[in-house]
Amino acid sequence: MIKHECGLFGIYGHEDAARLTYFGLYAQQHRGQESAGIITRDAGGMHEHKGMGLVPDVFTEADLQGLTGEIAVGHVRYSTTGRSYLRNAQPFLAHYKGKDIAVAHNGNLTNTEALRAELENEGAIFSTTNDTEVFMHLLVRALRHKDLPDAVREACSRVRGAYCLLVLCDDVMVAVRDPFGFHPLALGRLDGAPVFASETCAFDLLEADYERSIAPGEIYIVDGQGEHSEKLEGPLPEKPRQCIFELVYFARPDSYIFNEQVYVCRKNMGWQLAYESSPDADLVLPFPDSGVYPAVGFAQCAELPYEHAMIRNHYVGRTFIQPSQSMRNFGVRVKINPVQAMIDGKRICIVDDSIVRGTTMITRVKKLRELGAREVHIRISCPPVKFPCFYGIDFASPKELIAANHTLEEMKAIFNVDSLHYLSVDGLLRSVMHSDSYCLACFTGDYPVPCKECGKYRLEGACGKVSS
Repeated sequence: MIKHECGLFGIYGHEDAARLTYFGLYAQQHRGQESAGIITRDAGGMHEHKGMGLVPDVFTEADLQGLTGEIAVGHVRYSTTGRSYLRNAQPFLAHYKGKDIAVAHNGNLTNTEALRAELENEGAIFSTTNDTEVFMHLLVRALRHKDLPDAVREACSRVRGAYCLLVLCDDVMVAVRDPFGFHPLALGRLDGAPVFASETCAFDLLEADYERSIAPGEIYIVDGQGEHSEKLEGPLPEKPRQCIFELVYFARPDSYIFNEQVYVCRKNMGWQLAYESSPDADLVLPFPDSGVYPAVGFAQCAELPYEHAMIRNHYVGRTFIQPSQSMRNFGVRVKINPVQAMIDGKRICIVDDSIVRGTTMITRVKKLRELGAREVHIRISCPPVKFPCFYGIDFASPKELIAANHTLEEMKAIFNVDSLHYLSVDGLLRSVMHSDSYCLACFTGDYPVPCKECGKYRLEGACGKVSS
């Protein structure tokens, strides 16, 4: 499974801030399942609670009652930079000259290693392997002579890469999105209080009103005096470079991000895929859940029957007691299992959103062959993933990406399928409304922010392994 980025939620000026943040994170659980955290603020200062695991496992009723105050910032995390330790869980909380400072970050900084070395040479001490701590050090240094909005602006001028940030200090909250706008951040309203979230599905759960996206390069400031918007320092890029994989895979289909409805985009991708290459098949078979939405569009365009012949067990957690060695491929079967009567003797067209390493697809096709599938065709609703991502998605190194090391014909043989077709880059861009505003680096190798030396795991390797 491709690891997601992270999910942010913040609210300012609501009496039930902690509980609303809990549900805002719950709605965005798909963006991070390794850790969760909430920081609130009242007249007595900041209060925090965070832990490893899913949102309902990290927080109890007593925890939420202890998070007092009308301002809150929350975070769910997958580790894209920094190992999966409690010490890397966010939001981060720092104390400086009587001030409490909280930072929650979604994305990945590409110049982390250089900045960390510079800060350590100046005497900075680090306790995590997370790039967010680098930003925190830059922020604190700027706070020595600036207010919070200007300090955030100065810190952002030093970092490169992808970042959506929620920053809280005293009674001021700042939301900021990097100049390229790699990842989404939305502004909403609940009972008059401003709310922020990575995805609008969080607003839907809380019945908050969605207002707009935070623009690339925008700083949105909320304090006791009201709300206003500013810009980051320096010229902004001519066009955003938003992560198109958010629309392909990561975001929930009911979310509205980058001014696009995710469900509609995925259905369009399936339609374009069928227009490019529709095999002579008996049925269209999606792999739940990510392949479902492009498969709908594919089946409609190809005028083929759409069947849910792969059944997902929705009650499987992230870990379970391992069976004996004799139960081969247990981890695959326990999550998704086929309906044999729909497969035996059939010509099947599998529709899925992406192939990264290819190991899961090999196992699935093998199972379909064992169940008597007469033909197996694969259609993928995005182009081949050939390049790693340095902006917050845990794609493998090039040597682990199957499309970077094999031709289409070689992959067809590896998967043991009758045909294989990926959606073209042009077809992908025809599936969205704002085709000139997306980052395609994982498909083309054209990186908006240069990344010659920004391997994501060099930092944690240099810092060594520390248990938590």
